[in-house]
Amino acid sequence: MKLTCSSVDLQTHLSLSCRAVPSRPSHPILGNILLSACSDTQQIHLTAFNLSLGIKTRFLAHIETGGQVTIPAKLFQDIVSHLPEGDITVSVQPEAQETEDADPSWMITLTHASGRYQFKGTNPEDFPQLPAINGGHSLQIPTSSLSEGVQSSLVATSTDEAKQVLCGVHLTVQPDSLEFAATDGHRLAVAQTATQVTETETTDEAQAEPTQLTIPTKTLTELDRILSTSKPENPIALHYCQGQVIFDAQSAYLTSRTLEGQYPEYRALIPKKFKNHITVEKRQLLKALERIAILADPKNKVIRLTLDKKNQDVLLTTATENGTGQEVIPAQISGKDLEIAFNSQYLIEGLKVTKTSDIRLQINETHSPAILTPLGGQNLTYLLMPVQITG
Repeated sequence: MKLTCSSVDLQTHLSLSCRAVPSRPSHPILGNILLSACSDTQQIHLTAFNLSLGIKTRFLAHIETGGQVTIPAKLFQDIVSHLPEGDITVSVQPEAQETEDADPSWMITLTHASGRYQFKGTNPEDFPQLPAINGGHSLQIPTSSLSEGVQSSLVATSTDEAKQVLCGVHLTVQPDSLEFAATDGHRLAVAQTATQVTETETTDEAQAEPTQLTIPTKTLTELDRILSTSKPENPIALHYCQGQVIFDAQSAYLTSRTLEGQYPEYRALIPKKFKNHITVEKRQLLKALERIAILADPKNKVIRLTLDKKNQDVLLTTATENGTGQEVIPAQISGKDLEIAFNSQYLIEGLKVTKTSDIRLQINETHSPAILTPLGGQNLTYLLMPVQITG
């Protein structure tokens, strides 16, 4: 195998694909990257797979001789990440075997303008194949809609592996919209994007019910990285069947298991009516929260919000043995005077995923869920459970 490619292209695609290389592989081959070069298409494919998540990236190069080889991922990435900009040449030659029973190996030579590196590769036939979906359904989804929903919902996923179905985002696909929902039991994010979803292929009869999938947090985090390198106007192909999902962009291909189990009926948690409505400038509230959170208790991160209808402002306070903090934020308040407490980290993270200049906070009582929503084009509902106030 022999090829020439841009060092920037190789660095970019290697950094994406290596995200699927396990830090502690259950088998040595999983710690490798599969490099495939096709002379017919003049494309390089880089594949990593941890048996749950697989990422394959592809880019154009000059392929003199096609072939495949597996390369230790960390070593390869460490070398490539330090290369200067410019063309690099990769050539692969089989090494002579000392005995007939010895495992085959390859010598990889990487050459650039001012240097040359050699290291060993291993048998590509030992690398596991990425799962394929035979049958099932295929959809075309706009990149911008998928990206917006993923970024808005990921923040609320759980990290508690005992509640595995919550360690991901629940995706509901309908012909004219996507809905992304995530909850960790303390908060809930529901993002909706109005879009045209096209079903391109199916082996079953037309679905009477919307598509529903629960996709792991790790998978969508890596998908978000891939989407950031894709053109917003290009659609993403989504293929799915029971237990497996594939996202196919022009420059990358991601496959993952879906999470099993019944996702909670999250819509029932969202109150239909509210007694108190607070409208406030997002940036001003966010900056005040970030300042006052410095003094919040590291364990519960509690900050109190006191609504003052008469003066039309919100008082933020925290008090610990390390000190006290206070900030006053002007707001438009309808309802009654009220004091409520939240985990400051959850509130800050909710504000950060809103993309409008103003937000609305809706509250009923001190101990009931509050809803944070952006005022503008973004359709996001961020529910927060309050913290019980003692003293």
